Amino acid sequence: MGKEIILEAKNINKYFREPVLFHVLKDINFTIKNGEFVSIMGKSGCGKSTLLYILSTMDTDYEGELYLGGDKLTGKHHEELAKIRSKHIGFVFQFHYLLSEFTVLENVMLPAKKLGLKSLQEIEHDAMEKLKLLHIDEQAHKLASRISGGQKQRVAIARALINDPDIIMGDEPTGNLDSHNAQNVMEIFKNLVQERNLSLLIVTHDTDFATKTDRIIEMEDGYIIKK
Repeated sequence: MGKEIILEAKNINKYFREPVLFHVLKDINFTIKNGEFVSIMGKSGCGKSTLLYILSTMDTDYEGELYLGGDKLTGKHHEELAKIRSKHIGFVFQFHYLLSEFTVLENVMLPAKKLGLKSLQEIEHDAMEKLKLLHIDEQAHKLASRISGGQKQRVAIARALINDPDIIMGDEPTGNLDSHNAQNVMEIFKNLVQERNLSLLIVTHDTDFATKTDRIIEMEDGYIIKK
């Protein structure tokens, strides 16, 4: 029995209509299996981030079909997509987007509070567990503004994990880090895949990073040229 498919893009096309009609994504087809670590590479402007916005359900203005865990997402209402996103997809960006006036722990708790499926006590317990997993629990009660850049990105990963998503999507998650911290993030991602059978889809410019993933999807001029 093969691994189940967690994410599937079928014949995805995307157009920008302003200032002129521009075909950004051209007939995108691929699948990601459960527990697979995949990177997307390509020159700036090839459509990587645009594709990630569609796959993460943030952008619904496209042609084609998108499936998450066999469930068709295309055509669902924004409210329903927001719930699916909160529960099933974790995000890690180039900038950590932590709220500086909140503690590390409070930042990690936020997506679970928003989802509203657990009590505050349970959420706090889960958040501490995620921080322990990333070896940053000793910083839990510090303000997010008081920790280093590498630590902030770890907290951002803990936050992405709080609702136990099926897949984590990242847009240049090591783009702002030095090589030591980038290596740390890579190790964290690899452990998550091995220990938690999580799927990861990461857009990156970092060849070093991409070569350590299970598979590289290469894009050029809106097409996938290798997957």
